[in-house]
Amino acid sequence: MGFNVSLSGINAANADLNVTANNIANVNTTGFKESRAEFADLFNATSYGLSRNAIGSGARLSNVAQQFSQGNINQTGRSLDLAVAGEGFFTMNMNGSRVYSRAGNFQTDNNGYVVNPQGARLQVFAPSADGTRFDGQLTDLQLLTTDSPPKQSTLVNMAFTLPGNAPEPTVAPFDPTDSNTYNHSTGGITVYDSLGVSHTQTSYFVKTANANEWEVHNYIDGQPAGGPSTLQFSNAGALTNPANGDITLAPFTPSTGAGVVNLTLNVSGATQYGEKFAMRDTRQDGYAAGKLNEISISEEGVVYARYTNGDDKPLGQVALTTFNNPQGLQNQGNNLWVETFSSGNPRTGAPDTSDLGQIQAGSLEASTVDLTEQLVNMIVAQRNFQANSQMVSTQDQITQTIINIR
Repeated sequence: MGFNVSLSGINAANADLNVTANNIANVNTTGFKESRAEFADLFNATSYGLSRNAIGSGARLSNVAQQFSQGNINQTGRSLDLAVAGEGFFTMNMNGSRVYSRAGNFQTDNNGYVVNPQGARLQVFAPSADGTRFDGQLTDLQLLTTDSPPKQSTLVNMAFTLPGNAPEPTVAPFDPTDSNTYNHSTGGITVYDSLGVSHTQTSYFVKTANANEWEVHNYIDGQPAGGPSTLQFSNAGALTNPANGDITLAPFTPSTGAGVVNLTLNVSGATQYGEKFAMRDTRQDGYAAGKLNEISISEEGVVYARYTNGDDKPLGQVALTTFNNPQGLQNQGNNLWVETFSSGNPRTGAPDTSDLGQIQAGSLEASTVDLTEQLVNMIVAQRNFQANSQMVSTQDQITQTIINIR
């Protein structure tokens, strides 16, 4: 009986050493969660119950419990390195099966899909058609490698200040090639047609004989875009006409084969005071074709493809999954877990919502193994092993003494 008790203690101490060794071996494994060996005592019972002087039968390994605490987050600067700050697992598709991980060392495969080193594809919520929201359908994240198409300009916003003491030009009629026929010009604003070809829109300001009144002549690529429009200001310098600030230009047909360009100028930010002309702001809503510049991921897990033309295209929102009992997950190796009956049903949602954590791009979560703690555990397990071994030696000596009795 004594040999079996000591043997169970040796087996328990050996299991503790194995768990500790596994923790130490994974001290540098990204997203690794340390485990703890948990033990239970053995006690033989009969159908008649136990007497008060019954002795236990040793110990056994009852559980190897994973400890899902937060690991340190280390900056890497690589855009596809992701870390979860808080609760939740990355959701991935491995050959049609759903797997989960805390290791965010992702890369792209030959088809542009974002995968982990074992080829499991990162799952995201697909964006809506307008890119403003993300529906409940999960899909594989695939990075776009195509160019961003151009967008035709439709609106030009101009904010400027015209001098309140400006005289009428000395030369008439207006001629854009003669600076004596106008007071000021915008100097040219770049706009784009449907093929992404740039054109120059220029506005010329001419003071009229009427107080607080100006004419604005608009040209595109040196060609008039309709007749002159009138700007009127109050005696305090505020724009009164046009009331909404919009000036509709005549349709412009590019020679590039692009569609007709219909531009609206918004000059609601125009003022008239002081003694100098000032161009305070010029903005337009079109852009040329662009090359993929970088991939960025927000704290909410939204993946953006950013292009050289300033266009940002959302590709999806990273899906995180949590469980009622993470310790019930089954470890598959390679930093992957799968759900079990013990873990409960998965709850998948967007980062930074409910009890799910945030996404930190350009970072990786380090292993939760504390090396100092593990070395102390190793010493304790080693002493337990030695103590149980000594019990076997003592039992052997007692048995030998009994055998030698004559």
